[in-house]
Amino acid sequence: MINYFNSKKIHDDKYIITNDFGEFAFLDSDHYQKLVRDKITDEDEMYELLCDKGFIIGDSKEAFIQDRINQIQNMKSYCAIGTSLHIFAVTNACNLDCLYCQAHSRSSKLDGFMSIETGKRAVEIAMQSPNKYLTFEFQGGEPLLNFDTVKEMILYSKKLNQDNKKTIEYTIVTNLTRMNDDILDFLVSNNVSICTSLDGPKEVHDFNRPYRKNGSGSYDDVVEKIKYLQNKGIRIGAIQTTTRKSLDYYKEIIDEYDALDINSVFIRPLTPLGLAESSWEKIGYTAEEFLRFYRNIFEYIMGKNKDGKVFFEMHATYFLKKMLHGFSYNYMELRSPCGAALGQLSYYYTGDVYTCDEGRMMSEMGEYSFKLGDVYNNTYSDFISSSICKTMCKASIIESLPKCNDCVYQPYCGTCPVVNYASTKDLYSKNSKDYRCKAYKGIMGILFEIIERNDEDEMNVLYSWIE
Repeated sequence: MINYFNSKKIHDDKYIITNDFGEFAFLDSDHYQKLVRDKITDEDEMYELLCDKGFIIGDSKEAFIQDRINQIQNMKSYCAIGTSLHIFAVTNACNLDCLYCQAHSRSSKLDGFMSIETGKRAVEIAMQSPNKYLTFEFQGGEPLLNFDTVKEMILYSKKLNQDNKKTIEYTIVTNLTRMNDDILDFLVSNNVSICTSLDGPKEVHDFNRPYRKNGSGSYDDVVEKIKYLQNKGIRIGAIQTTTRKSLDYYKEIIDEYDALDINSVFIRPLTPLGLAESSWEKIGYTAEEFLRFYRNIFEYIMGKNKDGKVFFEMHATYFLKKMLHGFSYNYMELRSPCGAALGQLSYYYTGDVYTCDEGRMMSEMGEYSFKLGDVYNNTYSDFISSSICKTMCKASIIESLPKCNDCVYQPYCGTCPVVNYASTKDLYSKNSKDYRCKAYKGIMGILFEIIERNDEDEMNVLYSWIE
């Protein structure tokens, strides 16, 4: 008996099939037709492989289910452990004026700062999560503009944790331009990871990320601060955001990271929220344009790895971990259900709490549908048991969503109800404006091309990224 599976024809004589366990197989036309018609027998050369991967149930449904229970539980374990990621947007003020900023709209007043009192209350809520492993991420705006509150929140969480005994990782996402010795000393002594944005070479970064005050580029200052941190022995993570300006600079972007001894890059497509939504005609692009850019950059990175350089792309690692190891990173967009509330909560400087960072960004556009409550009048339990949380879960279970449930890439993917709503006013709907579906399919298609080709050198590179 065959188990449910999805399929896609990838060559004239080759199909890829996947199932709900995250398993995949490549079949030629003859074996595909046999499987579809339930005509494969134990004498067939593919029979054992398809049994091992759960495409064939075998003689006993009960035994099949028992064998696969742990696999499903492990894949979906994030549903039952409590919220792990807590994002604190401690201010909406920023000294940069990035063209694609999702944290505010053109009508926003950039003068909000989280008070220490509100920050401490937000920490108390976050500590109510039953998850024993928490990540506290400080964002803005530019969080270093409100570093006193960041500092007190970290110290307060450590005080509370003397009784809670949780493992807390701290991260700050900063443009680095306000970094100084005093701030750095505190971050280092409290094991706070530092992440910044670097969009590529000077002409790209300066175009995307100018200063608010005078419109000049921020590249020189950011690179200076990156080197300043590296000279102190601190490794820093960096994120790249792709605009239309980026598309012609795929080599230069990677070479810039390489020259700065940053051995990974996160190639991110734009999200049409905040300024990115209102500036789309200037900085946006189609899914096809993004995928040409991604393929060029991926092949360039692969070439560097084959030449002995350790360098990886983060989007690929998230997908590969699921494809090759059946393990899901805590990357909220690629979960089913998504990470809204169950995996992350976003705390705004006002004390308002949202399902996720994208939900908070929607509030800057005047849409408050994703607000769960606030840190003064609600508890963590209130947020998780709310109808909004339940609706977000329901809207992001891609195994049951039209256009997702029968997609061959479904076991490795996810959807964002907030982005769907921003595009269509429908949590469940996707249209041509939500190009991320095509972008994700394209990225996974590139990865499966390599996996199917099964070249030893290329596969060694892919496995090295996820070990």
